[in-house]
Amino acid sequence: MGHFFTLVRHEVRLLFIAPPTYVASVLFVLLMGFIYWAILRSMTLMPQDTSSVSQFFSLFWLPVFFTVPLLTMRSIAEEKNQATLQTLFSAPIPKYAIVLSKFFAAYLLYLILWALTLYFPIITYNLLPDNLSNASLVDSSAILGSLLFIFLSGILFIAIGIFTSSLTRSQLVAGMLCFTFLFIICIGGQQLEYATYNYFAQGSFFFESIQYVNVIRHFEDFSLGILDTRPFVFYLSISVLLLSLTVNLIDSET
Repeated sequence: MGHFFTLVRHEVRLLFIAPPTYVASVLFVLLMGFIYWAILRSMTLMPQDTSSVSQFFSLFWLPVFFTVPLLTMRSIAEEKNQATLQTLFSAPIPKYAIVLSKFFAAYLLYLILWALTLYFPIITYNLLPDNLSNASLVDSSAILGSLLFIFLSGILFIAIGIFTSSLTRSQLVAGMLCFTFLFIICIGGQQLEYATYNYFAQGSFFFESIQYVNVIRHFEDFSLGILDTRPFVFYLSISVLLLSLTVNLIDSET
């Protein structure tokens, strides 16, 4: 266990000195800040049915598409490119511990970036005049549900990034593969549900199966406080599968 935490600290240090990490962080904060400002502006122009918090987190997939690839594309691809993976695996450390250390380091930074967005509603709440309704700005149930979804789905997103990084020696190719996988899993399920909505009866096996893989619908349920065990099984099981495949893949190459 001591070796594992040493590896995690090492991976976090590498991420903090890597230029892609700062590119991802700056783009993330700027994009999410602009999105939150645009949502508040639209709320001043016309009444909204949903809170600003729900609207804000509903666009989670936008920063995910570039943040996750930038945080994970170098994790294993660079090790393979520099031929340091064999040296790392020759140490008396389980191979799964090495993969998990890279996963947890990227996941920690991913959570830190999302934690920074909590300052947006707090700052806005304190700056708005008293005659404006601030209740929707700090909707605790929407914030907690959305953050729970961010924490849970982030496990899968980072696992995808680690897995795609193990498929190639090129960071650029790893980033492109990660973006493609993320696009399919975030947008594909929603579009599949739209395309088949009129073909399957609600409650049927196929209809429920499509909803089961619809990440956007998962977020909608979480933001409304609807918690189900199925999304937990979905994200955790696929994450474990991808990380296991990553260990087996790099083990077969060393």
